[in-house]
Amino acid sequence: MAWNPKKSDDPPSPQPQPTAPPRPSERATIGPSIFIKGDLSGEEDLVIEGRVEGRVDLKQNNVTIGKNGRVKADVFGKVVVVEGEVDGNVFAREQAILRQSGSICGNITAPRVILEDGSRFKGSIDMEPPKEMGGSGPSRHEAASNNNRSEALGVTATA
Repeated sequence: MAWNPKKSDDPPSPQPQPTAPPRPSERATIGPSIFIKGDLSGEEDLVIEGRVEGRVDLKQNNVTIGKNGRVKADVFGKVVVVEGEVDGNVFAREQAILRQSGSICGNITAPRVILEDGSRFKGSIDMEPPKEMGGSGPSRHEAASNNNRSEALGVTATA
């Protein structure tokens, strides 16, 4: 009994498998019968099928407002998908998607925006990249606007 050919069950190969895969599947769901009033934040993807009033702040994660979802809040996420209703502004770091069944009454700020045919949207869209902290230069829109004014002034001054 002193010598065991297997020695021990040390091979930890099964242990790393369970720890690595859960990250992509980590997703919380707010069910259709749930109503939340207040600020929502977290470190996992979120699907909202219920009602939320306040603020949804998951800047590093994906946020999906499902077909049954009703949100009266500003929504911050990496990718924000709207299949239900949002009454508030949507801020997506990578992409905002408004599905055919969805509606947004508010502004969208994202570098990439998809509005599917049949979706409802009332607001404005800003697709400019965010300004660097401390950046004092004019935005592209302000620069173009200032350039047009100076051209117009130049034309009237010389005419």
